[in-house]
Amino acid sequence: MQLAKSSISIFMVLLAFSYQAYSQNEKKLSVSKDNGLLSIIYKNQPLIGYQYAVLYPPKGVDPAFKRSGFFHPINTLKGHRLTRIHAEDHYHHFGMWNPWTKTLFEGDTLDFWNIGGKQATIRHAGFKNTNVTDAFAEYQMLHEHIVLKNNKNKVALNEIQTVKIHNPKDNYYVIDLQFDYTCATESEFKILAYRYQGLGWRATEEWNDANSSIITSEGKSRKDADNTTAKWMLYQGQLGNDKGGIVMLSHPQNYNHPEPIRVWPIGQHEGSVFINFSPTKTKDWVFEPGKTYTLKYRLVVFDDEFVPTQADSFWEEFAKQ
Repeated sequence: MQLAKSSISIFMVLLAFSYQAYSQNEKKLSVSKDNGLLSIIYKNQPLIGYQYAVLYPPKGVDPAFKRSGFFHPINTLKGHRLTRIHAEDHYHHFGMWNPWTKTLFEGDTLDFWNIGGKQATIRHAGFKNTNVTDAFAEYQMLHEHIVLKNNKNKVALNEIQTVKIHNPKDNYYVIDLQFDYTCATESEFKILAYRYQGLGWRATEEWNDANSSIITSEGKSRKDADNTTAKWMLYQGQLGNDKGGIVMLSHPQNYNHPEPIRVWPIGQHEGSVFINFSPTKTKDWVFEPGKTYTLKYRLVVFDDEFVPTQADSFWEEFAKQ
């Protein structure tokens, strides 16, 4: 009898340990790679995808619209997708991505955004490292900005992207982005002022003028946000029978902060949603050889609804880092 009780006690301890280990593991983020897509997984739910293999456009569309090195899908914790790629009105839109539209390199103007023009593009050129802890998952990769014009196929600018996804809390999770730019040659790389370029986000096709809304740190809405500046943008709307959205935050150390923004106004492109932090919307930015230039952003992806005071709190915390 004593042996039986002892065996039961040992079994119960092992069962409790196994359950605890399972529960802890369930709370951790994990990384998977499949068919050219790196995914961050939480409780079997993909949160954010990074496309490292070249993705071609739909059949019948000019293959010039192929690209790698962008984020899609970005999902809420409930599994609602917030991004969209290869929209028929803009085949060069890739979920969340950050190309430059008007640049000057070695005496020639180049467009890395509108890749259908075949002047230039950006490609994933390899992972630098991947790290998963109890608190976050982080990966780092190299992007090469390639000159295609005149068949050069020349790297003009290198970009190291560092992406950190923090363990979810309640109904949201946080993504930190850092972009470090260095010239790839002995020539400078000049970003010329233009109305859209930098970190852009093409939102889910579920959203339109009637079922989504934006508010900026300066109190602007979709009616008047375009051509203003902001520390953060809060966009949210209906997702099936639920609601959710994203807060995009710009770090105060970023170039030309608070950053100029591009927001598609009401009625444009049949109400589709696009927002963009564009630090070079109002002035040029010159990258000199031998120096590193950095941009930092934080994204808060959430289910349900957020209010501006929550976005303010997230920005205040981010600004201290």
